[in-house]
Amino acid sequence: MSIQQDNIARLVERRAAARLGGGEKRIDAQHAKGKLTARERLDLLLDAGSFEEFDMFVQHRCTNFGMDASHTDGDGVVTGQGTINGRLVYVFAQDFTVNGGSLSKTMSEKICKVMDMAARNGAPFIGLNDSGGARIQEGIDSLAGFGDIFERNILSSGVVPQISGIFGPCAGGAVYSPALTDFTLMVKDTSYMFLTGPAVVKSVTGEEVSQEELGGASVHAGKSGVAHFCAESEQEGIETIKKLLSFIPQNNMETAPDRPTNDPAGRTDDSLNEIIPDNPNKAYDMYKVIGAVVDDGEFFEIHKDFAKNIIVGFAHMGGRSVGIVANQPGVLAGVLDINASRKAARFVRFCDAFNIPLVTLVDVPGFLCGTQQEYGAIITNGAKLLYAYGEATVPKVTVTLRKSYGGAHIVMSCKQLRGDINYAWPSAEIAVMGAKGAVGILKNIGEEEYNDLFCNPYQAAQKGYIEDVIEPRNTRFRVIRALETLDGKRQEMPAKKHDNLPL
Repeated sequence: MSIQQDNIARLVERRAAARLGGGEKRIDAQHAKGKLTARERLDLLLDAGSFEEFDMFVQHRCTNFGMDASHTDGDGVVTGQGTINGRLVYVFAQDFTVNGGSLSKTMSEKICKVMDMAARNGAPFIGLNDSGGARIQEGIDSLAGFGDIFERNILSSGVVPQISGIFGPCAGGAVYSPALTDFTLMVKDTSYMFLTGPAVVKSVTGEEVSQEELGGASVHAGKSGVAHFCAESEQEGIETIKKLLSFIPQNNMETAPDRPTNDPAGRTDDSLNEIIPDNPNKAYDMYKVIGAVVDDGEFFEIHKDFAKNIIVGFAHMGGRSVGIVANQPGVLAGVLDINASRKAARFVRFCDAFNIPLVTLVDVPGFLCGTQQEYGAIITNGAKLLYAYGEATVPKVTVTLRKSYGGAHIVMSCKQLRGDINYAWPSAEIAVMGAKGAVGILKNIGEEEYNDLFCNPYQAAQKGYIEDVIEPRNTRFRVIRALETLDGKRQEMPAKKHDNLPL
């Protein structure tokens, strides 16, 4: 065998060893937990044959506590670039079979390299997390590695989309990188996130709680709102990430790819003329309205298990990707509260950062009252949504279906927050408050007279606060046409270092 052939044989052998990560036994242990390996996840995520791996032969430099005898090529993370449906993405996937996927300084350097590439080349960045946290043997170097990653999350925010998939443990300081990204997905029963684990919680507070109860996927998807998606399996989680990418652009200088559709832009839906109940206190399902107006009835919801009184998500209208924000009368009458305000504000800001037009469907009776909301700073949290809409420069089309009262009317993309096209259905009630409350204050007016004066859309139309009162069945056509006219919208913001969002 020639020297060249020998070198090639050694390369092949070393690549094969690196692909095994921590070895067959640890791979089997990963599978026994119902989990895929880092490479198996990337194989499912990326187009076949598109993955180009970087830094396969990187090894850690730690010599503490016997670590100098534990060197594995790749050092517990697989990084590189590939494509999803032909679109370039940069990725990392932590390998739990190597030192429990714990973060070393060299692992952070590998991750930071692909993050820098994503920002420089204008492509989404996807991180698949499965790690025991900081590598204790490296001390401050491991913490510095986390800091390097966090800084890049911050600098890339609003520049390229960042998506985190939690496919195993993610604890301690490690949780802050997913929290800084745009979307976080978790998997039921096999992933969890928390700052301090059950043992520490028990020692400090005396509270006994399991990992799942403390930071499982269902907890963060439904209670804390940390997770935007909760998948039943890793395969479903990866498909969700791929679906999400189909609605968003490569970077903040581009628009999302159009999707061809055979659904006519001029399609009408007579069911919308009947969907508002005669009883103003009776609920209806906003999902039916959304399904009736978007292309092919397809709606990709974000945060569906959290703050269900407001709905946010992506759809296509006339082939164009749009962000939908809608009050849900079927949950708490569609009232705005702390969680709903936070949820919607973050979504609106993402859409604005990445040039995705906003379609807002309004049926809101006001803000939720009570000490719990006031003590929890509903004022500040409600202001987040107001601020998000007010600063957004993307095309904004608003349709008021029924109630739009008081401060909540202003918050939900009204004309004064630079709403571009504002429509109302004939059933819309745009006023300071409903008739019953108003009559109790005014005294000298009856409910019927108040309704005639204020609980209709024509006062707002007469003053130019809405562009038109439209027949519900024509909503799809009118919104799509409005979006078409706003395609070339340009709106400048005042010069500033940065804003001061009410956090």
